[in-house]
Amino acid sequence: MARSNNLNTPVVPRRYVPNLKTLQRTCDVNYMALMKLLPHHAKVGDCVSVGISEQVLFVLKVLEVAPYTWHVSIEQCSPHLPFFMRMRVTVRIYHDVRMAEVCASQQILTLRSSYYYPNDKMHQRNEKEQVNLFLAEWLKCCLQHGFSTVKQI
Repeated sequence: MARSNNLNTPVVPRRYVPNLKTLQRTCDVNYMALMKLLPHHAKVGDCVSVGISEQVLFVLKVLEVAPYTWHVSIEQCSPHLPFFMRMRVTVRIYHDVRMAEVCASQQILTLRSSYYYPNDKMHQRNEKEQVNLFLAEWLKCCLQHGFSTVKQI
């Protein structure tokens, strides 16, 4: 339990305040990397497969296309991993500001900018920041070591 100066006054945990500059920089990097992997004039249903090895394959699928935004799902399709351990994220791409932000991850349908900790679902205080940093690392790995193919569905 947190300490307080007065024995009768409980201390309320401080809410995490995200560093917007860091988050925006990560989203900028994610945008540039995704634009290298996705087709320039994508249509709904377009898919790109990115393989890191024979056992590690990811599929990027365009879910929605609007004049200034796209929604893209990224899913790991590795048969040797149980379904719940496979990476699954939904990314919103903002072309007007050249940013890509994770808006859903694994079983989290909507990511908040911050969470109180501890919480019922045990999300980290900076869950959104961590998921976007993970995407940046994953995209870096794909661009350095991966191979991709464009598929139309």
